[in-house]
Amino acid sequence: MAASFTVPSEMVKPNLSRTINHADSSRSLSKPGRAYIVASMMKRIVIVGGGAAGFFAALACAEKQPDAEIIILEKTAHFLAKVKISGGGRCNVTHACFNTREFTTRYPRGQHELIAPFQQFSASDTVAWFAANGVPLKTEADGRMFPKSNTSQTVIDCLLGRVRALGVKLRPNCGVESVTKKMDGGFELTLSNGETLAGDQLLLAMGGCRTPLLGQLAVSLGHTLEPPVPSLFTFLVATPWLRELSGVAVELTEVSVPGTKLRERGALLATHWGLSGPAVLRLSAWGARVLAEKNYQFMLHVNWLPLWTAEKISKEFQARQQNQPARFVVNAPLFPLTSRMWEKLVVASGAPRDIRWSAFSSAAQHRLIQQLHRSEFPVTGKSLNKDEFVTCGGVRLREVNFKTMESRVCPGLFFAGEVLDLDGITGGFNFQAAWTTGWIAGRTMAGGVEAHSP
Repeated sequence: MAASFTVPSEMVKPNLSRTINHADSSRSLSKPGRAYIVASMMKRIVIVGGGAAGFFAALACAEKQPDAEIIILEKTAHFLAKVKISGGGRCNVTHACFNTREFTTRYPRGQHELIAPFQQFSASDTVAWFAANGVPLKTEADGRMFPKSNTSQTVIDCLLGRVRALGVKLRPNCGVESVTKKMDGGFELTLSNGETLAGDQLLLAMGGCRTPLLGQLAVSLGHTLEPPVPSLFTFLVATPWLRELSGVAVELTEVSVPGTKLRERGALLATHWGLSGPAVLRLSAWGARVLAEKNYQFMLHVNWLPLWTAEKISKEFQARQQNQPARFVVNAPLFPLTSRMWEKLVVASGAPRDIRWSAFSSAAQHRLIQQLHRSEFPVTGKSLNKDEFVTCGGVRLREVNFKTMESRVCPGLFFAGEVLDLDGITGGFNFQAAWTTGWIAGRTMAGGVEAHSP
């Protein structure tokens, strides 16, 4: 396919060396005119962002269109930085949910739009691709999938090795200051080092738009940004007795925000700053905009025993009064609460530490049941894991064709990953969106999917 841009005369010499390096070394390219013809016929695809989505797009494109020149621009010194630190350094590659529609229900934003993409490239395709490329995955009890090696470096080595083998050019420390759409097609980028770079097609895959400034490349090409706000964050809670439980986890709880529809079940972890764990992270994802509107100041209700009804707890209390009358209440936790957690909850309900079951009045029992089912914690802010930062917000979804990942606003422009206004809950869902949207964008740019479709 001929390139859609004309190389200015002042760029012929630099492009000559580029073309000689990329072309078949058995060809004779000694004549400048001949080299220029090869350059003009070579499609150049520029990918902004050296993360999961950008890499998967590059390899998908290179596998389909090996003659294309593919360049990944990464503003930092390190490619795949988020892959390296995710999942505690193990990389939560995807999630063991292989029903497409069920999988999309894990996305607070993008649920409808991702149905068609996941039908093209699903979690099972991700598992198969990594296995075929030397990275078998394992499934943990909660459905998260990690490399069997238990280290994210395996994933990084795989992706780096694959794109290099396919001839993809990697340029670290190379940010993009601006981009313009050329009149005759293609794009011209101004890089952070002052260099200009022309390309036939452009993929923006630079991760979440943590601030509006990070989305300005898309805006400059006619797109609209949904305001970015944090997603997947933990809660700051100053309640002293809770902070004293730092490190204590409860496997199944239910957390909710009164006055809203926000409610999630899952494990809860007490920390030295407040509350974390899957239940809180999922609540923060679904409530990203609602909680931002509250300026992260709200009341949180925690049900520590969602599988125990009030009646069941009351009957258990009565049985203990009969069978263990001399035992201290604080020394008799209800399963599955730990001894430390139980003691704090008993005291928080207003019961003395030295109260025995024989003296535990009906009113005191009622207060403890209330504490177990609806502990109230004033949340005073959020705490972010800066390395695994996920945002809600980004390029407006209706401006992108999710069958191709091409812009509906600017032909030849593509998007993949968290630069879009889509995000998943914790558990491998954000990486799966990156693999899927990157793969579709790469295949489309290579000509594997019809572009410019409505």
